[in-house]
Formats: sequence, C-alpha cells, structure tokens
Amino acid sequence: MPRARCSDELSAIHSTATRKDDRPSSPISIMDSDEYRKRGKEMVDYIADYLETIRERRVFPDVNPGYMRHLVPDSAPESPEPWENIFNDIERVVMPGMTHWQSPYMHAYFPALNSYPSLLGDMLADAINCIGFTWASSPACTELETVVMDWLGKMVGLPEHFLHSSKDSPGGGVIQTTASEATFVCLLAARTEAIQRYQKEYPDLEDAEINSRLVAYCSDQAHSSVEKAGLIGLVKMRYIESDENLSMRGDKVVEAIQNDREKGLIPFFLCATLGTTGSCSFDNLKELGPICEQEELWMHVDAAYAGTAFICPEFRHFMDGIDYAHSLAFNPSKWMMVHFDCTAMWVKNSGSLHRTFNVDPIYLQHENTGLAIDYMHWQIGLSKRFRALKLWFVIRSFGIIGLQKHIREGVRMAQKFEAFVKSDPRFEITAPRHLGMVVFRLKGENELTEKLLKKLNSTGKLHCVPACLKGKYVIRFTVTSTHTTVDDLSRDWATIRTVASEVLSKTPAEEHKARVFLKDTRKNPDFGTSLLLANSPMSPKIVNGSFAAIFDNSDVLFEFAKKLQQLKLDVQDSPGKAMRRRIKGMLMAGKQYSLDSRMDLVTTFVQSARPGENMPTMRENSVEGQDFHDTAVQTENGHSPSRIRSKSVDEYIDTPDLKNLHLDEAIDEGEGETSSPEAETNQRSRAMNGKMNYHLCDNCGSAITAQ
Repeated sequence: MPRARCSDELSAIHSTATRKDDRPSSPISIMDSDEYRKRGKEMVDYIADYLETIRERRVFPDVNPGYMRHLVPDSAPESPEPWENIFNDIERVVMPGMTHWQSPYMHAYFPALNSYPSLLGDMLADAINCIGFTWASSPACTELETVVMDWLGKMVGLPEHFLHSSKDSPGGGVIQTTASEATFVCLLAARTEAIQRYQKEYPDLEDAEINSRLVAYCSDQAHSSVEKAGLIGLVKMRYIESDENLSMRGDKVVEAIQNDREKGLIPFFLCATLGTTGSCSFDNLKELGPICEQEELWMHVDAAYAGTAFICPEFRHFMDGIDYAHSLAFNPSKWMMVHFDCTAMWVKNSGSLHRTFNVDPIYLQHENTGLAIDYMHWQIGLSKRFRALKLWFVIRSFGIIGLQKHIREGVRMAQKFEAFVKSDPRFEITAPRHLGMVVFRLKGENELTEKLLKKLNSTGKLHCVPACLKGKYVIRFTVTSTHTTVDDLSRDWATIRTVASEVLSKTPAEEHKARVFLKDTRKNPDFGTSLLLANSPMSPKIVNGSFAAIFDNSDVLFEFAKKLQQLKLDVQDSPGKAMRRRIKGMLMAGKQYSLDSRMDLVTTFVQSARPGENMPTMRENSVEGQDFHDTAVQTENGHSPSRIRSKSVDEYIDTPDLKNLHLDEAIDEGEGETSSPEAETNQRSRAMNGKMNYHLCDNCGSAITAQ
C-alpha cells in the first residue's frame, strides 16, 4: 500500500515529472474561477464584519513611521504564496496602521463614506475593467456616465444648461477623480479661453506673454488645491480676504481686480467655495456672478463637501447665483456614500474643455467621432475608469428620498453636538455651524485648544483635525460616518470634556515639568501623533507622515543642523532657538525622516525670523517677465495665507559631507533643561575638550556619544 504524501511533496513530484530536458515548467495556476468564488465570498464576509464591528477598533493607529518594515520581507517572494497567508496578513500587517475613516468616532477632515451598493458597483467595474476614453472604447461606460450625471444634476437643482439632455446645450457633466483635479481642469480651460480672447485683441502677443500676466482669485478660506492649481497652471493666484462670516464678497473682488488691471495683469478666473474646508462657510454667488460676467472671468464653484446637501431643497439657497457659474464640482465620494474616487463636475460649455485637451491621433478615432461624447477631451488623462456604475447603483439603491434622509440625519447629529458645546461655558463656537460640521475651541489662548486636540487624538478614542480661522486655532468636528449615533456623540463629548479638564487644570509649573523631547513624544501619554502631523501656525511642522521618501540622517538632518547654526538668532528663547532644540531632538532620536521634513524646517525657520533679519523671502515676478516665474499665492498684504515660499530650498542650503560632523559644531543648544549663557558656554567648552563628541554610527546612522 503506497504511503500518503503531503500536498507539497505531490506538487514537487508533478513539477519534476512534467519537466522534459531543461525546459521551463508550465506556469503555476494562482487562483482559478472556483477558488475565486470561494475566496471572494470570504472577502465579502470579512468586509461586512469589518464594517459591522468598526466601532470596536481604535480610530487612529498607534504606530510609528516605518512600523511595517519589520512585518514584511525585504524583497518580493520568488514563488507564489498560499492565499491563506496573504489573507491573514490583512490583520497582521495592514490593519494596525489604518485610520478607520468609517468609524463612528472619526470626525476629521470631511466624510469619506462608502456603502454596500457602491462597493458592489466597483466590484463589477473592476471585473469588466474597461478603459472608457472614447465612446467606441466602451459605449456603455460613456453613455451611463452621461445619464447618471444628468440624474445627479437634476437632483441638486442645476440649471438646464449644465445637462447633456438639454436641447441645444453645449454643456454637460463628467466624473473626475477629485475636486482638486476638477478645479485644475477648469482653470486650464479658463486659461485657454483667456489666451485666445486676448490674442484676438492683441495679435502680436505670444501665448507665454499673456500667460505670465494671468491672475486668478479665490477666498482666503479656499481649499489648498486651488493654490496648487495656480502653481502648476503657472498663473498668479490672489487670495481675497473673507468677511466676518468667512465669506468672499463682491466689493473685495472688485477692488482686487482693479488693482491688478492697473498693474497690467489679466484677471481671468475666480473660484468660489460652497462649504469651505475650515468652517463650511459659503461664498456669495449672487454678488460674485455679475462681477465675473462683467469682467469676463470664468467662475468655478467648488462645492466638494456641501454639494451633496443640495439634494435636499432646504439647503439649495446656498446655490443662489449658480446661473452665473461656468463650472461646478462636488464629491459624491464624500457625503453621498459613493466611495472614493468620484467627483461630479459640470461645465456650461464643453467646447472650452475640447479646446484645451483635444488631441486626435488616428488610433483614437472611430466611426462615431463627433456624434458621441469622447470623455478623453474632458479631462487631463486619457484613460477613464467605469466610475458611473457605483454612482448608478447608489442612486438607485437609496433613491432621492433615502439620500435626503441620510443627509438630514448627518445635519441633525451636528446640531446635537453643537448643543453639547454650547452647554459648557469653557468652550466657544468659533463660526456658525453649517450642515454637518462644528468648529469649536477652548476659550483663551490658542495653545489651550492645541493641547486639547493633541491629547484627544492621542487617546485613540476619536480623531479630529485643526483649522486656523482669523488667527484662532479651532477644532473641526464633522459627522463623517453613517454609523455615528447620538450615543456615540455623547461618548465623544464626555471624552472631550474630561481631557479639557486635564488641560485647564495644569499650572505653568506642571506644564514645564511635563516637557519632553521630540524623540520621546511617542512614549509620553501627553503627546499624540497629532503633535507631528498638525499643520498649525502655533507649532513648527517637523514631520509630515504622509510622505514616504526616506533619506539618510547624514544627508538631511545634519545638513539642517549646520545651516541653522549659520542662521542662529541671538535672542534667548527665540523661535529659532526653539526650532534648533527640536531638530536636536530629531538628531538624538537617530531616526530617518521624510524629504518633506526638510522643506518644512526651512519654511518654518523662515517664518520664525524676526523682522529685518536677512532671511530668504518670496519674490513676485515682474510683469515684463524679467525675473523668475513665481506663482506664489498672495493676500492683500502680500503674503500667502498658508506659508511663505522661498525660491528654492536647495538654493539656500549647502550639502557638505557631514558623516563625521559633531553635533556640538552644528547646534550649540542644550537639551532644553537649561538655557542660560553659562550652561551653553560650559557645554561648548566640554565639546572642545573632547568630552561631548558625537558622530554617526557606521551601521545604523544614529547619533552616538563618545566620552
């Protein structure tokens, strides 16, 4: 009787038996349709269980940058791995580092909702995997998108000239990836229109000369993607100061346009926001629209978050004046339960997009060219996913009534939380609540609210992000999950009140005692990840964890150490000194940081300089084009609301060989415990005597001490 053989042994025998001579073996079958049916059902069950039990997971991960490196091999596997091993690594490798956006305790940013119909729609789209750049490449992909975009346009009450089905209308809707891309697409289309218009009036002007004079406008509350669109579109962007309600008003826009025309600039584009990121405020379209019409400006409306709310008639008053808009975009991938990515964008005249993006090589032509929509002319990229399927599934599954109920419930949850905040005299509502977002803060100095947010996020029980409104540091609280209940909000509010009591109860002496170095913040319960990720004007940005470009210590951190020593401020406890102490902590931690930390450190140090010091500054290019082209964003007082941008980071920084550079040569600050001149002198003296000699380890690159 033959002995039983294990599956691995049988596989090896089969592989040997089928190999003749030295010819390669036949391909190994990884997953056939039968196994896919089995594994697919398992994955569906896992997803359903994940969403049903998501409130049991810590909303924000408790991991350090690079946590995954020791959990996975250094190189890809040579041979196929069993699916069981791959599936098991979801919980072991992936989930520990996930921020759970569907958690009822996730209140940061804006909603990023999904739903089962949406997931099923993308499952089918992924299986079909068509690339719908032209009608001929997949007629159903194009035609369903035109139908669904007309459905959605009617649902939110758009004028007929934005609909494909409107007779003789040149406009229509298209699905883009993000609202950021939609803004950029519309800015490029507006730029094309402006250049062609001015070339008719002034035939001798070159495209580049006209482009160098173009200027666009938006509110100082507009999303950063508007600034980015100006940067990569190579046009100037002018930020208009918002009013007391954080809204962009017509008189300020008129004043800015007049000033720019006097400088020889060409106003061509205005981005109005319905539902700003910082406070969900609304620009006044009824004032801005006639101005744009008179001045021949393309008016783009960014309603990324708030657009979904317009499905409810009671919120459509925010759209008053939409008839003047040339384009509009919002994200069903935020509040409409259509998972990322999916941005609905409409234009009044698609010809502007064709004039900007139309390329027509013979291999993209088809017999119905010109008779059907080819969406490749409506976007930057050629390829296009079948996103309309998931949007179609969601609209049909919930219906207009179901979607309205969902939106109103989110608003009701925000109203409930607003009432909680108003019931505690220690807090204040900083801006009017609109839709599903509340902005609040502790009364008093900004530092109190900043500490509150850091401590809240470090608990892992809920997650929020900050904003800066008219110089006030605030906490943004959005109801982002379909799982959130009143009980969840009560739990969150209890946590906020408890942590606020801790923050307010500490005396200055206790605060000083609690100070720790940057390298120790991960070990200290008083700090959370938000210490490193918070992009606030009150504390320097040290590390942006969203970037993955890792550089060696000797290439980045020691370079900064030496440069900051050259730029040292003489005033004791100055911003520059505080910055150097933080960098010292980074160096002593012996860790690697992203390229973005290098950019942020230079920017922050420039911002911290006292007036009159010789620091790198931003320049605006001349109208005649004699200087370098600078697309820096400016407010009325000449500064960017987000940051000061230097011409080039590397222009102001040398890159010497710092492998053996002593830390005391680069930074002559102490550990932060003492800062007296005597202590600094003693430290430098000990360093010169060889008693505090730091260098980098040849193996790991960490800073070590040699006595």
